[in-house]
Amino acid sequence: MMFCPKCGAQNPDGAQLCASCSWLLTSTSTRGPSPSAKTSGLAIASLVLGILSFFTCFITAIPAIILGIVGLLKINRSAGQLKGTGLAVAGMALPVVAVPIMAMMAAILMPALGKTRGLTQRLVCLTNMRGLGTAIMVYANDYDDKYPPANEWCDLLIEYADVDPRSFRCRAGSGGEFSYGFNENLDGLTTGNVSPDTVMLFEIVGGRNVAGGPELLSTERHKSEGCNIVFADGHAQFVRSQELADLKWTVQ
Repeated sequence: MMFCPKCGAQNPDGAQLCASCSWLLTSTSTRGPSPSAKTSGLAIASLVLGILSFFTCFITAIPAIILGIVGLLKINRSAGQLKGTGLAVAGMALPVVAVPIMAMMAAILMPALGKTRGLTQRLVCLTNMRGLGTAIMVYANDYDDKYPPANEWCDLLIEYADVDPRSFRCRAGSGGEFSYGFNENLDGLTTGNVSPDTVMLFEIVGGRNVAGGPELLSTERHKSEGCNIVFADGHAQFVRSQELADLKWTVQ
């Protein structure tokens, strides 16, 4: 078959005139692109958008497929004046291939990202508690080296140590605006009479000015792996669940 270079209509081999537009046919009016054929801009655009779909969460995937289809239609109707079939096909195929690849990568990365997020929240919580421990030491320095009264320790730190109320909240889970408890055994004691490894602050389910002992400990915000503890000397660390029973709560 021969294609008319003017209208793209098919004509029998050997025809002199186009049956559709009467254009004079020559031997160059054959299938396939001519040496001077131009590459379809639509095919190029389809390929570019197909590649970009890997980096745009597939926002450009649909335009890539549409442009690829339109580009193929125009190439087929161009009677060899346009080329780029492979580019158009590649532009349409890339988004289709990318979907399972991206799904596989997401399945691999999501658990790792979730773990990283948990560790970040744990670190922020530890930083908050370390700051509270420092504030308690500042308060004690101003009040005869005594720890604050257990039943109002949060309020006193906010009022006299200039602590931001947001510092009392662990963002790793629920439980309201106050996530930490005070060791009631330190109520009103002098800092010099308390062993440095005695628990001072610990994570609880929630509540303002909460004071108590190990019965209030909560590990739920950190997937039951443990909780953050501030000790009597002001240092803080994450203590794993299996080690919580070894913590020192009493002064004796």
